[in-house]
Amino acid sequence: MEFQKDNSFITGRLKSLTFACQGAIKLITTEHSVMVQFSLGIIMTIVGFYFGISKTEWLFQTMAIGLVLSVEGLNTAVEKIADFIHPNYHEKIGFIKDIAAGAVFFAALTAIVIGLTIYIPYFI
Repeated sequence: MEFQKDNSFITGRLKSLTFACQGAIKLITTEHSVMVQFSLGIIMTIVGFYFGISKTEWLFQTMAIGLVLSVEGLNTAVEKIADFIHPNYHEKIGFIKDIAAGAVFFAALTAIVIGLTIYIPYFI
């Protein structure tokens, strides 16, 4: 079966949205690191409702959760492509994977700082 591009604006966007949702579901249901991050995002959302955080705090928290999940997804894509191209260990592939993992680290560190900035005042 050959892929055929849908040139119609509406149906093309709907198909793209369908593929994006399928990708998000695959990411959440198959990747353990994403499962952890997604679960933490849900927990932080519940905590936000519990403490009644402000609209601005919601914006920062939502951006932090989205940032981590997005970068985690890109990291997974890089790892899958790298493994497909070169299934055995290769120093350069390892370097590329480490850089992608480093990006996740920076995103997670940013999310932690945002979370602490939001929630420490509620505990003090």
